[in-house]
Order: sequence, then C-alpha cells, then structure tokens
Amino acid sequence: MLDQLTQLVRDVDGAWAAAIAGLDGLLIEGHATLDADLSLLVAEHAGLYRASHTVYTDTLQGGVPRELYLRGERLSVYLHPIKTEYFLLLAIDGRSNLGQARLYGRDAARKLEALL
Repeated sequence: MLDQLTQLVRDVDGAWAAAIAGLDGLLIEGHATLDADLSLLVAEHAGLYRASHTVYTDTLQGGVPRELYLRGERLSVYLHPIKTEYFLLLAIDGRSNLGQARLYGRDAARKLEALL
C-alpha cells in the first residue's frame, strides 16, 4: 500500500501527503514529503467525513458521499472512500489542480480497495 501512496504523491502536482485511514480516524498507512502529523490530519478529516456522511445520507437524503474536498488558503484535502470503512486522503497545496487530484485519487482508491 505504501508504494501506491508514494506514487500518488509523485503523480499529483503539489501533493505532499497521501494516507489510508479508517472512519474511526486511525491512520493505517501514510506517506508524506513534508514534516506533518499524518495521524492528526487523518483523525480531523475522518470526523469531517463522518459528519458529511450523516448529513448527506440522513438529513438531506442525498445518498452516500462519493468524495469530499476541502480547500484552504495553503492546504487542500481530497478524500475518497474505500469500501465502507476506509478512505484515501490526499493532501495538496493551495495551487494544486483538483481535477488531477480526483483522477489520480480515484485510480489509487480502486487499487487500494483490492488490497484491503
């Protein structure tokens, strides 16, 4: 799994971290090119993903979320679910291309799903 995460960070312009995590917020595997606390990054975004899942499925009856993207001034994070209990997190800088992150992220999530 580490090979796929490392390759994902290499392939996406501006990407600096990729991780697989459980919806419980625990880091399973991760790769970062910057000195960052991936466990904290994963835990915080797992909470956001769980909250969005509840809102979309229960409150709005919009179905299960397929992706989640949060963009800040210096940090953006793309999340893609893997099966029902895991997700892929891709951290990119503020100037990165969301389309590229989504394309490569979806492909990586499919490959990782076969390993989990």
